[in-house]
Amino acid sequence: MRLNRVIYGDVTALDLLSVILIFLAAVILAKGLTIYLRRTLKEKVSQDKLQIISKAISYGIMAVALIASFPILGINPSGLLVAGGIVGIIIGFASQSIVGNLISGLFLMLERPIKIGNSVRIGEYSGMVEDIRIISTSLRTWDGLYVRIPNEKVFTTSITNYVAHVARRFKYVVGIRYSDDADKAISIIKNLIEDHPIALKKPSPQIFVDNLGDNAVNIVVRMWAPAQEWYELKMEMLWKIKKALENEGIEIAFPQRTVWFANELSERELRDTQN
Repeated sequence: MRLNRVIYGDVTALDLLSVILIFLAAVILAKGLTIYLRRTLKEKVSQDKLQIISKAISYGIMAVALIASFPILGINPSGLLVAGGIVGIIIGFASQSIVGNLISGLFLMLERPIKIGNSVRIGEYSGMVEDIRIISTSLRTWDGLYVRIPNEKVFTTSITNYVAHVARRFKYVVGIRYSDDADKAISIIKNLIEDHPIALKKPSPQIFVDNLGDNAVNIVVRMWAPAQEWYELKMEMLWKIKKALENEGIEIAFPQRTVWFANELSERELRDTQN
């Protein structure tokens, strides 16, 4: 095919080839810059900020390439703006939810209630944030499922961020027998927490008798852990408390009932009347 062959109007095959080369160069440049930025700023900027910067640069380069190709293709920018305005109004009415998601995505990036890698609960879904895009946010649930949530829903619903704060508290209720020494049990649990390298000493843990139940003396244990290690510590400490108490002869109480049989009761009443 001859490069000076006219395709339409004044646009030749060479012009189309030039546009293709411009977009190809823009893609390569955008990819190279994003890779360079990720390597350079990896230790200096948080992952979510790095994602926003990379996307902004990629979209900007592609927009410049698009604008640069207009004169080559014989497109008048002023006429395009008028036509684009009319088309934009039509699309705006037809895609209100998309626009809402787009605006919500921008607000999420500015407010930043969640970040990539955070453990969160958004509405009915819980998991780890994998990506925050312009239109949607993706989660990986604790079961390993991929969930895509529109940003409008993310922005308007309640968000629980489990790791937004440095420390997080958890609680146990440990029931021991009435015959066991509650003060000794409290001391054992307190020593376990103090000796653990991850359990936080400030805020200080709380260990106290909460109530006297039907079958047990209930001891409440409240302790703090770094937010990132919260779940692992919670699983580990419960078993350690159980084993430490048992090693000291203190048993975890379980429901017990005293049953009186009718025949035995009648015989006992008969003996009492004879005596």
